[in-house]
Amino acid sequence: QVQLVESGGGLVQPGGSLRLSCTASGSIARINAMGWYRQAPGKERVMVATIAWDARINYADSVKGRFTISREFAKNTAYLQMNSLKPEDTAVYYCNALMSRLGDSWRFTDYWGQGTQVTVSS
Repeated sequence: QVQLVESGGGLVQPGGSLRLSCTASGSIARINAMGWYRQAPGKERVMVATIAWDARINYADSVKGRFTISREFAKNTAYLQMNSLKPEDTAVYYCNALMSRLGDSWRFTDYWGQGTQVTVSS
């Protein structure tokens, strides 16, 4: 089995910071890209930030300059440092990874974490 486990969500005041972590575990052969998505109540899930195997990074326009994605390849872990948080950043944040499994190392599949709640409120 392959799974993603997230941590680091919570309640923070506007202007505050949080750091999310996501670790992939199980029978992993390769991890291509990792990323963070979020879904606010009544809205669709949208991309926040992604980081590819070659360290290419993409950010949603709404978080540029405030959020930073990083990755520790040796630990199969991705992070999302969120600074200057705004109420509109409130959402469930999901980790995503494009991974392949042992024994089928060139067949990549999207995996999702269970989600972690981030609430920005005074």
